[in-house]
Amino acid sequence: MTTAIQTNTKQLLLDALEQRVLVLDGAMGTMVFGLGLDEQAVRGERFANHHKDLKNFVDILALTHPEKLTGIHRKYLEAGADIIETNTFGATPIGMEEFDLPRELVREINMAAVECARRAADEFSNLTPDRPRFVAGSIGPTAKTCSISPKVEDPGYRAVKFDQHVESYYEQVAALVEAGVDILFPETTFDTLNLKACLFAIARYFEEHDVEVPVMASVTITDRAGRTLSGQTIEAFWNSVSHFPLLSVGINCALGPAQMRSYIEELSNIAGCYISCHPNAGLPNEMGGFDLQPPEMRELLREFVDNGWVNILGGCCGTTPAYIAEIAELVREAPPRRRPTIEPLTRLSGQDALTLRPDANFTMIGERTNVTGSRKFARLIADEKFDEALAVARDQVEGGASVIDINMDADLLDGEAAMARFLNLIAAEPDIARVPIMIDSSKWDVLEAGLKCVQGKSIVNSISLKDGEDEFLRRARLIRRYGASAVVMAFDEVGQATEIDDKVRICRRAYELLTEQVGFPPEDI
Repeated sequence: MTTAIQTNTKQLLLDALEQRVLVLDGAMGTMVFGLGLDEQAVRGERFANHHKDLKNFVDILALTHPEKLTGIHRKYLEAGADIIETNTFGATPIGMEEFDLPRELVREINMAAVECARRAADEFSNLTPDRPRFVAGSIGPTAKTCSISPKVEDPGYRAVKFDQHVESYYEQVAALVEAGVDILFPETTFDTLNLKACLFAIARYFEEHDVEVPVMASVTITDRAGRTLSGQTIEAFWNSVSHFPLLSVGINCALGPAQMRSYIEELSNIAGCYISCHPNAGLPNEMGGFDLQPPEMRELLREFVDNGWVNILGGCCGTTPAYIAEIAELVREAPPRRRPTIEPLTRLSGQDALTLRPDANFTMIGERTNVTGSRKFARLIADEKFDEALAVARDQVEGGASVIDINMDADLLDGEAAMARFLNLIAAEPDIARVPIMIDSSKWDVLEAGLKCVQGKSIVNSISLKDGEDEFLRRARLIRRYGASAVVMAFDEVGQATEIDDKVRICRRAYELLTEQVGFPPEDI
């Protein structure tokens, strides 16, 4: 359960964010490689005979050189950091697979890394009780993506599935929270579906253990086109994860401050939570190094601070305590960003964002990708002619559909498998994947299979009170946890409403259950 210490720490963090711009630390990897440790030194005695190289798995230093990690944390705190991140970026079961390390080390590495950071943070907090320091548990995206196939010849293939990521993240989250982090920080998100799996795991852990700590999240824009590796714009990304009560959302890695500028400005305008930013030390040069110097980075970030775009500012690849010292000086007297009031509208996303506004034209939903409504599409799916089925979806989008409805409810068809396969294939087609998906089925298992395959904010079609109130609430909570909106049918335990009074009665009951017991935003119903 949530302890008094955790509650007090959270309040201290919230108070600090309202008073000033907080400083995040810099690159752990840059500092670790700067130690000059060779392969044998990284391994230490404990892993001296391990059959795979470990030099690139810097998380292992929590077990082999904990004093060096604590030393790095101290340097960032001396430079002015308010928040330091644990050295746990790759310490999930999936993240450790390439190093063939036993799964039981996940808990040990994470807890040891938190201890290293906690020791340094508490030392500095005790020196200045009026300025507490905070420990954020770093959670990386892993190298395996839920939305992209590693096989060019098979775009529907996935090396990892949503549920596998949930279980993997859950183990890391459990260790980080139990070891005493103040914040959980999934960062460097290049595939939003991976992040949604992480947030799903966090929510499940919080619920099962009656505990809650603040959660920050950060995305990586991979190029100057302003999209993630999995194709989303910054607004589409935000719509996809805004269901989770984040402390902050931000951008890190891949870009320097100059290239990140417009995306931070956009995110600052659309997100109602706090905003973080930790860019690289510019773009890498031809040798893989970074040429942007600390004073130059400070001047580039000045606009971010002066315009009130950020609440948390730090550094990513290539940044050292010298960069963090410049940032700390920059924000010393600066007021923090004030969170905007966001108009409650239905906001959906595929790779692009879609907002349904009261003054907008009629929203077109493409229904031809529905085996119950299109004989042609049903035949293509039954014959496993998925390329031709994709052409049907493409025609719908090119014809003006703002959303496409996918339904796989047919006799003799494995609806779960067909739904997952088709949605995975759509993810590889940007001209289709740019629009939100309506996942359509009368079977909950098929709906849930679809929810595990879409990185954007989708629409579930549909849920009802047909199977009773308890099941309605259970499914609604899961839809919310997956980050989707929902169509609700006027159907209860007695049957489908046919008269106006019955329709109003059932819809009012469903609405009150969703908004009062589940916390479903009205605009997502």
